[in-house]
Amino acid sequence: MKDLFKGLIAGYGAYKLGGGCFSTVLVFILIWFLLGQCS
Repeated sequence: MKDLFKGLIAGYGAYKLGGGCFSTVLVFILIWFLLGQCS
């Protein structure tokens, strides 16, 4: 369940911050990694 929330937060951040397709995926991976480090 924790991974689901992490994915939703990372997806929302990537949608807001990412401009194109590649940058959205890059931002998603970055946020996913940072959230994984925090928990």
